[in-house]
Amino acid sequence: MNNYIKFGLLIAAILGTLAWLAVGGISDTKTYYKTIAEVNQMGDQGKEKRLRVAGDVEPNSIVRDGRNVQFTLAQDQLRLKVVYSGVDPLPDTFKDGAQALADGKLGSDGVFHATKIQAKCASKYEAKPAMQKPAGVRTS
Repeated sequence: MNNYIKFGLLIAAILGTLAWLAVGGISDTKTYYKTIAEVNQMGDQGKEKRLRVAGDVEPNSIVRDGRNVQFTLAQDQLRLKVVYSGVDPLPDTFKDGAQALADGKLGSDGVFHATKIQAKCASKYEAKPAMQKPAGVRTS
């Protein structure tokens, strides 16, 4: 066999392997953003898929158990139980009533197992009241 053909086959094999690794890596890291309603409707299709789910942390639902944290996300009238067991500490803004985004997988038990939690920052920034000028001071 000609050396050029061997070299061409080697290059094709290397490029094919790289393409296969790239496609496989992209599909493994793909995350779907879903609402609680969509997660509930997915049924068995949603089990063990990487998902992102947003909602409000239900008041009085946060239970800390060592490194694990259990809480409930609420959206309209729907609820989703979440167990967080990630290595990163929870954000300071994560508290009752906060808007949160959980990244993880829905288990076969119907509980969302999160490996990452993000809490929305408070955006309630209010301007200070305007300063009043002292009496008798003129502004031009």
